[in-house]
Amino acid sequence: MSILPPTGAGEPGPLGPHEGPHEGRHEGRREGRRELGDPRLEATAVAEPGAVTVIIPTFNESGNVGELLRQLTDAVPARLPCEVLFVDDSTDDTPDVIAAAAQDCPFPVGVIHRDTPEGGLGGAVVEGLKAAGSDWIVVMDADLQHPPALVPDLVAAGERGSADLVVASRYIDGGSRAGLAGGYRVAVSRAATWLTKGLFPGRLRGISDPMSGFFAIRRSAVTSDALRPLGYKILLELAVRCRPEQPTEVPFVFRARFAGESKSTAKEGLRFLRHLVELRTASPLARMAAFGLIGLTGFVPNLLALYGLTAAGVHYLPAEVVANQFGVAWNFLLIELLLFRSRRAHRHWADRVGRFALLANADLLLRIPLIALFVSRFGMGALSATACALLATFVLRFVGTEALVYLPKRASGRQRGGQGSWSGADGPAASGRGKGKGKGGSRAKARGKSRAGAKGSDLETEVGR
Repeated sequence: MSILPPTGAGEPGPLGPHEGPHEGRHEGRREGRRELGDPRLEATAVAEPGAVTVIIPTFNESGNVGELLRQLTDAVPARLPCEVLFVDDSTDDTPDVIAAAAQDCPFPVGVIHRDTPEGGLGGAVVEGLKAAGSDWIVVMDADLQHPPALVPDLVAAGERGSADLVVASRYIDGGSRAGLAGGYRVAVSRAATWLTKGLFPGRLRGISDPMSGFFAIRRSAVTSDALRPLGYKILLELAVRCRPEQPTEVPFVFRARFAGESKSTAKEGLRFLRHLVELRTASPLARMAAFGLIGLTGFVPNLLALYGLTAAGVHYLPAEVVANQFGVAWNFLLIELLLFRSRRAHRHWADRVGRFALLANADLLLRIPLIALFVSRFGMGALSATACALLATFVLRFVGTEALVYLPKRASGRQRGGQGSWSGADGPAASGRGKGKGKGGSRAKARGKSRAGAKGSDLETEVGR
């Protein structure tokens, strides 16, 4: 574990019950900074308490963080207690650039550096959610496509409407996706939005832009242990699994990237599709339906193999046994990738293959006596008996697969995590609620205007069911 060296100078006094890290910092502010009483704040006045932690996941964003912190300094009003927390997966000098830029910030700036970026951008945000100690959490990108000036507006909209979630949307009046580069990205973004809203019409009601990466959420609405992020669409994960009440939206103009290159790739697109499948099949009934659909697709490799073997002169009975293994292998691969991705770690892949194949082939042995039972005992016809036997063995096979192949590992003991601290009582997380948990990572605090020391801790990133 490595801890970033302290940055900044000076030490603030302890915070009072209604005092935030902005109090007493008026001296040396940049000109144009919005102050309490500024008429421009009238429309977005924030009720007390309104402490906010701004979580910013980063991956090689050294060219953006300095300008981002400068704009945040200009945007956040003095009366809004604020801390900024970067969760960094970078392989470049981004943490050092953050530490240097934080010296000029009037609010606490922290860094969690993860050596193992589990869960991608979404996993980084979950790390920040666990570490945040404020009433409100704002999530935004580091590339300045999300305007920092909107941070107080998001919190204000939530306070005014008693909302648990406030989404910055490109698709309501006043919003725009102008910063998307090219027609291809626009089409992909729109298609992803339609697909997502079609799959989750109830849980995304009131959210026009579920693909947005810019939003504010109440800390009390987040159940971090329920989150299993995959890729970069963390808002979708939060909306579906945590179900925040009374979501509302504010418009925003999606801007062009300030510096660096986009991290959006075809690989991330595939992870997004896998994430959709995992979210949609979270309930046992939905998983069973998907299990059945995957089983139906297994007929294709089964029949193709049977055709090839019989054409080669193999007797149809041994050919059927061998061909069935092709269908079993096909089904296993799809189930591994789509249904049980998060349940694979506790059992070796060879063990999973063996158990799955045993269950799949036992299905054949069980089906024939069941058909005979239905015909002889209940007087059913051959077709109806076969259909009932298929249904019965399908249910047993699904239950057996869940219980014997992918049974979730039980926690063997208490999860342990350390607690990082802001030196003194200089931020909303100083109350002791700011706990960070990450695997193979480190946590450090880089302060503007104050830094007496830093504490770090190894934190576990795996989010259980």
